[in-house]
Amino acid sequence: MNDTIKPVITGSDSKSDALPTHAPDETVPALVELTAEEYSRYNRHLILPEVGPEGQRKLKSARALIVGTGGLGAPAAMYLAAAGVGHLGLVDFDEVDASNLQRQIIHGTSSIGISKTSSAKARLNDINPNVDIELYDVRLSSENALQIISAYDLVIDATDNFPTRYLVNDACVLLDKPNVYGSVFRFEGQASVFGTKDSTCYRCLYPTPPMPGTVPSCAEGGVLGVLPGIIGSIQANEAIKLILGKGETLVNRLLLFDAWQMKFREIKINRDPKCPICGEHPSIRELIDYEAFCGITKAETATKSEISATELKRLLDAGNDLQLLDVREQFEFEIARIPDAKLIPFGEIVSRIAEIDPNRRTVVICKRGIRSAKAIALLKQAGFKGVLMNLSGGIISWSIEVDASVPQY
Repeated sequence: MNDTIKPVITGSDSKSDALPTHAPDETVPALVELTAEEYSRYNRHLILPEVGPEGQRKLKSARALIVGTGGLGAPAAMYLAAAGVGHLGLVDFDEVDASNLQRQIIHGTSSIGISKTSSAKARLNDINPNVDIELYDVRLSSENALQIISAYDLVIDATDNFPTRYLVNDACVLLDKPNVYGSVFRFEGQASVFGTKDSTCYRCLYPTPPMPGTVPSCAEGGVLGVLPGIIGSIQANEAIKLILGKGETLVNRLLLFDAWQMKFREIKINRDPKCPICGEHPSIRELIDYEAFCGITKAETATKSEISATELKRLLDAGNDLQLLDVREQFEFEIARIPDAKLIPFGEIVSRIAEIDPNRRTVVICKRGIRSAKAIALLKQAGFKGVLMNLSGGIISWSIEVDASVPQY
């Protein structure tokens, strides 16, 4: 998901003169030894003075948690496994879908329908069988985040939604764990390192989340397939430097990348002394309800009226007078549509409310049922009095349940 909300930036666009480095856990026991096979495998690391045998042993002794095995998590996990990070934890509750394969290179066609963590583990074991991999087939939540993250030296935030980003940030700050952050949307990516000593955190950069529905997800707005590979590789690079305790990391720096213009830009960021989690007088001392914090609960449960694609088809065939309102973008509408649906893009829904007949039952349609639920919430807040129903699963469910000729995109 995109972080197009305006960050709170202080300082200049120039690189900091002196950047702190951080070893994840300076109290770990003696480093594990390398085997003869590992000396051969990591030869190109070992001849780097900045890494050498001691650095490779640090990598082998390290424990890194990757939250999300999608576009960002895929390259991050693959490069960390190849580099010899000894223990990787993978958190993801989703299954591999065909639409993932354009960018989530850790998965393949044969993995469609199986859990992403299992698919990722098989690929990582093939890359480097020396790496121990622990799977967490759960949604990271306020109930389990501290327990899971506490077992690791650092976290790779490869998530795609705001509630989980704030959750990962807060848990890392509370546990004093480095948080290697990445984000992508369309052609733009961001990366930074939060949660180290005297560094900023995600809340310093983004104190408040965007209003629900104002920032589309990658599923809604798209993403150039190679972009997560670039940002995820940067995250792996930062994690390796943190483990080694060497090099200049992205602590207190936000790296911005535009793949379409092929431009990198760097912004210096400073710690916010008023930050509620890492500031001088923190008010957040435990994990909270992050969906409520991001306003999602209110927006997405504002309507409990849903209709399945099968039921919608039955009502239409029976001659019911239904108004079909599609809130996707024009280019999406051209790819796939339900006959007789009226297109009003989500961003125009309130300004064009007069075009919606309040005397007809209205079924609101988007790609997967997320934007349509938010559109219904906005319409109700704007005073719309008509009956509104959300097409559960969106146009994708229509393709699956009703008309297979409608493309799934």
